[in-house]
Amino acid sequence: MSSGRVLWGVGTPRTMRAHWMLHETGLDYETRPIGSRTGETQTPEFRALNPREKIPVLQDGELVLAESAAIVTYLAETYGKRQGLIPPAGAERAAYFEWCFFALSELDAHSLYVIRRHGDLASLYGEAPNALEAAGAYFEKHAGVAEAQLADGREFVLGANFTGADILLGTCLAWGSFLGLKLGEASRAYVKRISQRPAQQSAAAVNYPPATTS
Repeated sequence: MSSGRVLWGVGTPRTMRAHWMLHETGLDYETRPIGSRTGETQTPEFRALNPREKIPVLQDGELVLAESAAIVTYLAETYGKRQGLIPPAGAERAAYFEWCFFALSELDAHSLYVIRRHGDLASLYGEAPNALEAAGAYFEKHAGVAEAQLADGREFVLGANFTGADILLGTCLAWGSFLGLKLGEASRAYVKRISQRPAQQSAAAVNYPPATTS
């Protein structure tokens, strides 16, 4: 029987976040494996769900939700409280949002996506070597803030419990490492540790399917 739950999008760190949280919660869902910049986000069917033409998009019953951080937090709030995937309201919840917004703003939008736009996507957005260099330095500076948080030996960014903030921060740090940017020792250990979670590994198998050859 179908759960009525569908996740659109594979192949990017941003879609990975949504798959990962779905696997952490143990929810059944259908994957629509469309990619970015393939034309698949510009179909009338998809644009009716998200006129911004971006993935991921979650359909959960009548709810349609875009933006990876919104999806991660919605799933944690709605289905993941018993697993501790989002802290209760109060100071710890505020810290959760602080780290989510930090990861999405300083590491993703202001650093990693600048590198993607003027690196892999330079044919679309133009070559900008100075912007690439500045974005890399900016990422490493702000990754140092995460390093300082993790250097006290805590297992996860908020302490002893894994939360959606770890999905957002962890995917950014892993993305930066993949691009050859420098991470501190505690951050490297953290990325390795959370990448060994069963939910991360099963989500990665869905989000990064092996390439097929004809």
